[in-house]
Amino acid sequence: MASASEVYHTALTLTDHLPILQILIPFCTAPLIVILGSKSLAWPMAFMSSLLSLIIATTLLISVSDGSYISYKLGGWAPPVGIEYRVDAANAFVLFLIAATATVVMPFALKSVTHEVPKRNHTLFYACLMLCITGLMGVVITGDAFNVFVFLEISSLSTYVLVSQGSYRDKRALTAAFNYLIMGTIGATFFVIGIGFLYMTTGTLNMADMADRLQGQGDNRTVQAAFAFIIVGMGLKAAMYPLHLWLPAAYKYAPSAVTTLLAATATKVAVYVIIRFMFTVFQPDFVFDTHILILIIGPLAIFAMFGASLIAVFQTNFKRMLAYSSIAQIGYMMLGVAMFSTTGLTATMVHMFNHGITKAALFMGVGALMLRVGTTLYDRIAGMGRAMPLTGAAIVIGGLSLIGVPGTAGFISKWVLVQAAFEQDLWWLAMIVVASSLLAVVYVWRLVEVLYLQKPHPDVIHEEAPMLIIAPMWIAAAACLYFGLDTRFILDAAATAADGLMAGSAGMADNATAASIAASDH
Repeated sequence: MASASEVYHTALTLTDHLPILQILIPFCTAPLIVILGSKSLAWPMAFMSSLLSLIIATTLLISVSDGSYISYKLGGWAPPVGIEYRVDAANAFVLFLIAATATVVMPFALKSVTHEVPKRNHTLFYACLMLCITGLMGVVITGDAFNVFVFLEISSLSTYVLVSQGSYRDKRALTAAFNYLIMGTIGATFFVIGIGFLYMTTGTLNMADMADRLQGQGDNRTVQAAFAFIIVGMGLKAAMYPLHLWLPAAYKYAPSAVTTLLAATATKVAVYVIIRFMFTVFQPDFVFDTHILILIIGPLAIFAMFGASLIAVFQTNFKRMLAYSSIAQIGYMMLGVAMFSTTGLTATMVHMFNHGITKAALFMGVGALMLRVGTTLYDRIAGMGRAMPLTGAAIVIGGLSLIGVPGTAGFISKWVLVQAAFEQDLWWLAMIVVASSLLAVVYVWRLVEVLYLQKPHPDVIHEEAPMLIIAPMWIAAAACLYFGLDTRFILDAAATAADGLMAGSAGMADNATAASIAASDH
């Protein structure tokens, strides 16, 4: 193990700068798209940026897979004085999800955006998409609490614009974007107030340093208030029940490419921030002592699993059904957190990834139907599973993963969640997980019935979607099958992340290696 004097060294190679390049590449791509103003270059630049981000994220994930971390200091100022980017198993896992989703969504966007967004707005659309990805990655990788807020606003402001682009087809997208703006602003305000309370108590914004200074301050009312503000603020961003009211409309009216990216990544990033602050900044002991997990988050998670699933059953719009399904799935993630165990956190991390790829496949299926039908109302997409066999098959695979059928990715995360319940002799909780999954069977079967067993609508185009839609959709669908059969990569990465999180601040400090780097030194 490296000593403190060995941890930092001068960054001389491009590899040493991967943490900052993870942010700079999409961030610089956004204004470049606007400056060039070329509609024909906007997509290639966005796609190359996403691909490079994926390569970097994969490299970072491999680098910290042994439980070590990478510390990257900006401006030559060592933390906690200067801003630090810190990469460990937990956030590298989420970075990989964001980058992989963005890369898969880009080919899909090329065709769907042409259909759903006016051509004059294409440069704006891809620029905002790059800013959204920048913000999401920045939230995850930064080790500075205030920078979490800054990057959160970058992603949120760009997302509001992206959702509003759906007004080309439905003017209600503007209302959805406005509601999202209001709720997002409230969430961000709560979060930054919480950060202010923590700064008032600790005198630092570096999360690792903050964690050290918060030890033994569980009885401090300011710290308790900070905890409440941060959890509520990020709960709004994560659409955690009952703070989810903005999500159904935002998902329904946003362009399909935007919905796919948001459903697969945005709420997962917010869940990650909740976990990071709970287990790294405030420390597991503080969270447990407050009983917040057992008495509040656990019951709310169960309500989400059943309540949102029940609402999804009665929906008549494919997009809206998937939106309520997402709220229910966030309940599963928060239930894993509430169990306060390594296995429970592993289940949460696995479900973040598996739900991400599942929803990516399903929402790209939505985009394919939108291209041919122009809407996702059940009475209009009736029989389209037979008219669009490749799209229908991908939707079915995504639906099976959503239920948690063995052999799909969704089964793995729910199985680990059940294991976590049995570890603590909570057999009734395991039964609740299984019972709530049966509701998913109902709304998925209803969708399958509409797609395959009902009479097709005569006024829609009965033709398969183009290959640029089919290919990325099937990459996501194939991932649902692959990660359901070969679980080594996801389970190992999630378990390593969970171990580090359960260790609290020690998980960020005790495993430093020579992989830790600095932007400039001496």
